[in-house]
Amino acid sequence: MKVSDIMTARVVSCGTDCTITEVAKKMRDEQVGSVLIVDGDGMLLGLCTDRQITHTVVADGQDSNVVTAGEIMFTDFVPLEAGMDLLVAVRLQRELAMRRLPVVENGKPVGIVSVSDISSFVKECIDCILVEGEVRVLRRGEGKTRLGK
Repeated sequence: MKVSDIMTARVVSCGTDCTITEVAKKMRDEQVGSVLIVDGDGMLLGLCTDRQITHTVVADGQDSNVVTAGEIMFTDFVPLEAGMDLLVAVRLQRELAMRRLPVVENGKPVGIVSVSDISSFVKECIDCILVEGEVRVLRRGEGKTRLGK
């Protein structure tokens, strides 16, 4: 499986000059917990999360109408490639201890992978395993019935 199989393909982004108030409104309006920060050509520069806003702007009493996304964005992460093996990406996300990682193609964001995306995928896998197990149990039961007649 590839990162592109589970990523959220909707990209919510803004420039480095957007104020934190604008970023927070975008998060609210788009119902997301992070915004990707891009340059004028759409190249990924960083990531701004709701938690980051709370911890670095609000908690420190900074003015969200003055502080910009470029001033507080995360830049210390490794973007994922859409074609990357999913297991490698999950390990990387865990090692970096980041809940969300952007997915890029040629340096431009094409999606994001969150812990929620991964947990939804794992739940689907478990559901498939359970259904397959139930089918096998039922088949075994039918075989015994046929043999017993």
